[in-house]
Amino acid sequence: MKFYLSSFKIGNEAQKLMEITKNCNRNVAYINNALDFTTDLVRKNKSDAADISDLQRIGFNVNILDLKKYFNNPDGLKEILDQYDVIWVRGGNTFVLAQAMKLSGFDKIIKKYFNDNKNILYGGYSAGVCILGPTLKGIHLADDPEQKPYGEEYQTIWDGLHILEYAIAPHYKSDHPESEDIDKSIEYMINNKIPFKALKDGEVIIIE
Repeated sequence: MKFYLSSFKIGNEAQKLMEITKNCNRNVAYINNALDFTTDLVRKNKSDAADISDLQRIGFNVNILDLKKYFNNPDGLKEILDQYDVIWVRGGNTFVLAQAMKLSGFDKIIKKYFNDNKNILYGGYSAGVCILGPTLKGIHLADDPEQKPYGEEYQTIWDGLHILEYAIAPHYKSDHPESEDIDKSIEYMINNKIPFKALKDGEVIIIE
């Protein structure tokens, strides 16, 4: 399993992304549930369109995969995901994304792909990469853990997917509205001995 983990959007390694996916089919499952909390649908749609355009520009065919359609239907979700070699998870609120992944069974599916070393690429940015670490503590100072668009009955999820052994702090020292909050997140992680890697916008972690 390969990973392309960006702080913001595709970042500065688009050429490398093309190289490490050259033998993959060109279809991308684009997961945008980290923005399910927003009521500004015009802004959300414009942001999604920009992401999709970026991926199309480097040769991908992009299909939006809404995890809400697979809540309580993990078998149906796996049947769809098995058709893709590339999964792209956009940014937004990490806690909302964690809830969508749990309710759809995506969390277990992606961990099985990882444990089986399935020949796919997981890419994304911001919340889409923060979710991969061992914990979401620290990121709660940048993302609101009380955002619950799927129902108040669901408890906040504080565990990450435990695919990475470290947390990722995106937007570090960057021209991004969350950059100052990320400074607080990093201070929290240091004080609580949470291993992490900080990424400035444009920077990418690539794992082949």
